[in-house]
Order: sequence, then C-alpha cells, then structure tokens
Amino acid sequence: MTPDRLDAAARSRRLLEAPWRRFRRTGTRSALTAGLPGAPAVHELDVAPDLPDRDAERLRARIAELLARRDTASQRVEAASVAATYLSLSDTGRRRFLTMVGREFAAPRDTVDAAVRAVTDASGAAARRAAERDLRDALTPASARLLHLFTGLGSGVKFLVDLRADLLRLGTDDPGRADLDHELKAHLTTLFDVGLLELRRITWDAPASLLEKLIDYEAVHAIESWADLENRLDSDRRCFAFFHPSMPNEPIVFVEVALTRGIVGELPVLLDEEAPDLDVAHADTAIFYSISSCQPGLAGVNLGNALIKQVVERLATELPGVRTYATLSPVPAFADWCTTRLGDDDLTPGERALLPPGATAAEVGATLRDPDWPNDRTRALALRPLVLALAARLLTTTRDARVQDPVANFHLANGASVDRLNWMADPSPTGLARSAGVMATYRYEPEHLSARAEAYIADGAVAAGDAVRALLPD
Repeated sequence: MTPDRLDAAARSRRLLEAPWRRFRRTGTRSALTAGLPGAPAVHELDVAPDLPDRDAERLRARIAELLARRDTASQRVEAASVAATYLSLSDTGRRRFLTMVGREFAAPRDTVDAAVRAVTDASGAAARRAAERDLRDALTPASARLLHLFTGLGSGVKFLVDLRADLLRLGTDDPGRADLDHELKAHLTTLFDVGLLELRRITWDAPASLLEKLIDYEAVHAIESWADLENRLDSDRRCFAFFHPSMPNEPIVFVEVALTRGIVGELPVLLDEEAPDLDVAHADTAIFYSISSCQPGLAGVNLGNALIKQVVERLATELPGVRTYATLSPVPAFADWCTTRLGDDDLTPGERALLPPGATAAEVGATLRDPDWPNDRTRALALRPLVLALAARLLTTTRDARVQDPVANFHLANGASVDRLNWMADPSPTGLARSAGVMATYRYEPEHLSARAEAYIADGAVAAGDAVRALLPD
C-alpha cells in the first residue's frame, strides 16, 4: 500500500465497480458448495444469460424438482446448481429469474383459501389450533424453502444478501418480486439478528483487503487516500464494525469515532491528517462522525442503532475518562428543503424577520443555490441566523410523528437529542450541496436513551438542547 493520493478518476471507477467486484469475489460457484458432503462440483444449467422463456421454464422445473426431494443433502447440491446458474445471468436474466421465483413459488391461493375456511369451520379449541397451524403452513411460500436451502450453502448468506441487493436494484414493482422481497427481507432480518453479530475494532494492521472495503463502503465522508484512511484509524481514532459469522471478512455496518477533548463542531478538524494525535488518556469525548451500511441487500434491516449503543458501552469500559458521546452528522435533506421553503416564501414570521435587509426569500434561496456563496464572508454572515433557524425547524418539527431529515430520524429514534447546529462545519462542495455546510451534533446520554427513544417512536417527541431551541425564532 502507498500513502500517495488515489487518482480521482480511477477511484470513481473503482467505487462504481466495487459492488460487482465484491460479488464476484464472494459469490463464486466453488464457494457455493463449501462444506457440503464431498464438496461436489456445481453444474449450472446451460441457459442463455437473458433467460428466455424456454430456459426459464427449465429452471422453474429444476427448482420444483429439488423442492420435492426429501434428502436435504441432495437438495442443497441442486440449490447450489440453481445459485450458480443465477450468477451466470445478465441483469435481464436475473430480473426474469426473480420474477419467476416470486410468482411461480408463491403460496397456492387455493390451498390458502381452503386453510382459511378450515379455521372458520373448526369446532373446538384443539381443532382451531390445528387449523391455525395448517394456515400458517399454507401461507409459507415454496420460495421461502428455496431461500433456506440457499442459506445452507458455503457462501449462502452472502449470496442471499447480494440476491436482495439485485432485487432492490432491479425493482420490486412486479407483485412477484415484491412478495419475494418481503420474504427475503424477513429471512435476512432473522439471519442478521444483532445477537448473532460480532463487534470488532478495525485497525491499520487489518488485512489490506478489509481496509480496501472501508474505502469502498464509506458512504458519508469519502476516504480520499491511504493516508486519509490511516489517519482515521490512528491512536486517537476508533473504527468499529459488525461482522456476521458466515461473512467473517465482510463488514455489515461500521462507525468511525474521533476521541477528543470537548465536542468538535467542524469536520475538517476531525479529518485533518496533519493534526497531532491526542493522548487518549486525556480524551473526554467520543465523536461519532460517520456510520456506513456496507451491504445494500440489508436495506431496512436496521443495525446502526445497535452498533452505536454497543460501541458506547465498549468505550465506556475501555476509556472511563470519556464521558460525552456525540455525533457530527450531516443534514442531507436540508439544502433542498431550505431552498424550497425560501423559493415558496414558506417562512414563519420570526424567520421572515431574519431575512437580510432588503432581500426577499426567493433571492436568499437563489443565493444558497450558488456554490460560491460562502466565499463572500459578509453575505454569508448575514445569512447565518436565517439558515440556522431553518435548520432548527427542520430537525425539531415532525410530520406523521417523524422529522423529515433521515439522519435526524435515525439518531432521535436511537434516543439521542439534537444538541446543537454547527455553522460551516462541512464547507466542502458536498457539504454545501446537501446541507448548506451545516452539520448537527446529536448527544447520546446512556441514562436517557431508552426514555427518549420511546417518546420519539411513540409520540414523535423530539429531544433538543437549549442551543437548538434558542435558534427557533418566536
């Protein structure tokens, strides 16, 4: 490895290609039979990549045949063959495969209807319970059995994660694919229960292949070089990730933490490669500044909240001097939301009073869409009170008991409070484009997490610090 900065164009190509490179690396045909009796060779069906109707029918028949078998070992060998065939398909073929499985291996409607009638007609408690068990069985589609067979393959868990990533990428607009996604998500939620995951710290001494994945997967603040990554893994930094026992070299979700003295409200300070390392014995604050989900196929399987809580518990044990746990988080919905409010002249009377003298709301909105607006210091300072007031409104106002900003919703549902807003905390082009440079600090206070999470989830009650409340004009 070299600390030289990565060529930007090459890095962009690598990031675009990374999911497919990882899929090829972990979804190989040989890996599918690892651990099966005798490690038999996998023979995929001879089908065209786009899976035309004739080939789709042959594959459907193969699946029906393997599901009818009684011997689990032979079922898994055949399931490995089906999985290998899937890996050989183009996007068009994969879409047709997923549609076919969702439609052709759904719960038979006639069987379900009969089971429903049996429940209704059951006489006596014992008969009712038996009929309800039969109904549950009838409602379980044959596709669920196929997914369970895939799970038992050597790289079956990763195969299922990538299968759902394909499903989401190719679309769930078809009823069959939508049903399959529902079944697959439920199955993955069980497989990735937090109790089954391992929390590991990732250091600079980790294998190069794992470090490369951190670069590929970082979704909040791009890692621009090996030197940048080394800085994020330095002695006064921490990186923790969840791993699944069936995917020991694939992070599921990871969080980056900076150990500091006091709360830091500027991203460049945290990412400064030239800044001296802090002696962790003097650190009193842990700043969570990036959390990234690594597996698109686990969308909707929320593990980030459990990761943060476990990391807080671990840091409290390892670094008893750290008493404050907070984030430095983007507000990705803010820039568009803010300029829309200004363009529509949708301001409260107090916000309108914060408009720069002589400026209209529409003019301020147009200014914020100019990427160079922070370079005029006088103009930027004039806009600061209004911009922060609007950000405070976004992060404390609920619709249908939820705030509109996804990052805020995540932290508030975890039991954090929105503690303060940081002006020009991320002046990068990305930070300006998504959040007008504003970043939020969410404070995690272990003794209040449960009560705040319950109040937010149940009633949409937003916990906010005095500094944020003070930004809301009367």
